[in-house]
Amino acid sequence: MSTKTFKYRLFPSKPQVTEMTSILGECRWLYNHFLETRKTAWETNKETLSFYDLNKMLPKLKEERPALIGVHSQTLQDVSKRLDLAFKAFFRRCKSGEKPGYPRFRGEDRYDSFTYPQYASSFKMEDDKIYLPKVGLVKVKLHREIHGTIKTALVRRSAGKWYLFLVCEDVPVVKLPTNKLEVGVDVGLSKFATLSDGNKISNPRFFKREQDRLAKSQRKLAKQVKGTPERKKSRKVVSKIHESIANKRHNFCHQESRKLVNKYGLICVEDLNINKMKGKGNAVRLGKSISDAAWGLFLQALKYKAEDAGRRVIEVNPAYTSQMCSNCFTPKKLELSDRTYNCESCGLVLDRDLNAAKNILRLGMQSLASSLA
Repeated sequence: MSTKTFKYRLFPSKPQVTEMTSILGECRWLYNHFLETRKTAWETNKETLSFYDLNKMLPKLKEERPALIGVHSQTLQDVSKRLDLAFKAFFRRCKSGEKPGYPRFRGEDRYDSFTYPQYASSFKMEDDKIYLPKVGLVKVKLHREIHGTIKTALVRRSAGKWYLFLVCEDVPVVKLPTNKLEVGVDVGLSKFATLSDGNKISNPRFFKREQDRLAKSQRKLAKQVKGTPERKKSRKVVSKIHESIANKRHNFCHQESRKLVNKYGLICVEDLNINKMKGKGNAVRLGKSISDAAWGLFLQALKYKAEDAGRRVIEVNPAYTSQMCSNCFTPKKLELSDRTYNCESCGLVLDRDLNAAKNILRLGMQSLASSLA
């Protein structure tokens, strides 16, 4: 059994859209109010307000701001939970020496979802509709069957569309037959991934394909006067392009990770710190390409799909996997422009990425052997 999230499209009526937009607005106001309250409490009294402290303020806030009554109580409590998680992430980054990123106030376009955290008491499914408190029955396009026990519902607005995310527990897992095939996977930019058996996955470069159209729409948006219907329309066009790119990238990563899990029993990959890679050395100028490749999304999908299918994914230290001969293990320094590995010791001539993939597989096998010893 596992926990999974199912995504569906919502088709609310115009009055329901108005109500859901109002709920988003009130949640955003509450988030900003709680952030200001925590910030002020620390600056004036060095006092840290917890999730529970903020929730105790809700009854009084409802008296001062009656519009909050139009939002389900558990949805309001989830707002303070989100802020609490944002501060915990901030403190974690401070301790680890990363760039902290203090929680920010949310503008109108920076708060796009609200949550109903408890099935039956705060929301419920009725055939192809979902009942949302303060909103009513909203039509859902159930393009796939819901499995497991529904726990949480999140409603999100994206580019003028509304989506429903259902978090379900105790979802049945179907294991794939035992497979002894092994593979090393080296992700890259010229090719999205190179496998140790010689197969390659092309890099679709979704953002690069759409960047001219996106730039054109953004220039048009910049010329519009703030607050006008024309600017609102242009902003919606930009949002739709971003959403289209994200959807294509998401679909690609899930399809390719599924193919690998179906074919191989053991998959070895590099344990990459992608955020650090985008801000270090030559990688700074490649940051946009690294983000467009979405290695993190691909590896995340690969790991959870493998776990559900009974496959094994092993992460190895990426150090020197590209600069070591996969045949005799002799190190050799390479520049980013060097695409072929020529070993002066044993004479091996091999594509740089294929050589790295073979090293990744070897290190993964060694790690597996030591863990089983």
